[in-house]
Amino acid sequence: MSEEIGMKLSDYDYHLPEELIAQDPLAVRSESRLMVLDKNTGDIEHKHFYDIKEYLKPGDCLVLNNTRVIPARLIGEKEDTHGKVEVLLLKRKSDDTWETLVKPGKKARPGARISFGNGLLVGEVMDIVEEGDRIIKFHYDGIFEEILDQLGQMPLPPYITHKLQDRNRYQTVYAKHDGSAAAPTAGLHFTKELLQEIRDMGVNIAEVTLHVGLGTFRPVKEDNILDHHMHSEYYQISKEAAEMINNTKKNGGRVISVGTTSTRTLESAAAEDGTLRECSGWTEIFIYPGYKFKAIDGLITNFHLPESTLIMLVSALAGREHVLHAYEKAVEERYRFFSFGDAMFIDPK
Repeated sequence: MSEEIGMKLSDYDYHLPEELIAQDPLAVRSESRLMVLDKNTGDIEHKHFYDIKEYLKPGDCLVLNNTRVIPARLIGEKEDTHGKVEVLLLKRKSDDTWETLVKPGKKARPGARISFGNGLLVGEVMDIVEEGDRIIKFHYDGIFEEILDQLGQMPLPPYITHKLQDRNRYQTVYAKHDGSAAAPTAGLHFTKELLQEIRDMGVNIAEVTLHVGLGTFRPVKEDNILDHHMHSEYYQISKEAAEMINNTKKNGGRVISVGTTSTRTLESAAAEDGTLRECSGWTEIFIYPGYKFKAIDGLITNFHLPESTLIMLVSALAGREHVLHAYEKAVEERYRFFSFGDAMFIDPK
């Protein structure tokens, strides 16, 4: 059975020429290409993102993740040795204390002090936790968010080597709540105008929040995917969003999730019958083939890394063979991959 639905890490590998990894966002968000994959038959169509309207119906509900990426990458130096240290903010534990990823880790033993912006911000390493992450307490005068805005850089994924000219291009146009270490990239294709056109068609738009952690980029190291442990991420669903999604289902509409983060939020919170209520919490949900979806019908997503938990989630929805065939076609057709790349719509029909 495990052979059939793909429990081995190598079952999610595919060949990707390096030049297809998008290094820069397109000039116009909605002009990305869009591959439409029929979830049931595996049939493929090649479109542009602005054509998504052709596949949405009045009464559907589009679910967006309105998290905002913070400039979470800080470059500083150790106070005693002046050695360079890079700190990535992962998760806020309290007002001034964060779980972080520090490079090089050997310079960040408990008690070490790291200075940023000539002492405008000072971080003190308090503890070392799972996977070598550091708990850092920050000392500063003023408002932390303002200092971070001044000193921090956008935490682009490691496969993007170009400098981002406009940091707003790593935010969705509907980003609201600060807290992510990475963008919910499926949403980067929407413009405000396109969202308005979709609303005008009679499609409901619900917003949820999931603050994306770096677990998104952490590679799966286990040969048997069931041994992989997901990192927890904070999510929130408002009463209004829950009611909108519940009413969509009740009236026979389809719930179309924008991105794997919105998907994980809904699937974490949904009751067995797919209904939602106002709630918040931490999720470690890991979705892979064999999973029975409760809340979503269709998915708008980007093209994901080989052997990643994200390609496993997409395979759970559309079938591993359909997905790997679609990725093969995307490589043949020279689609752009990953965060600044093109999009895929998994069409439930």
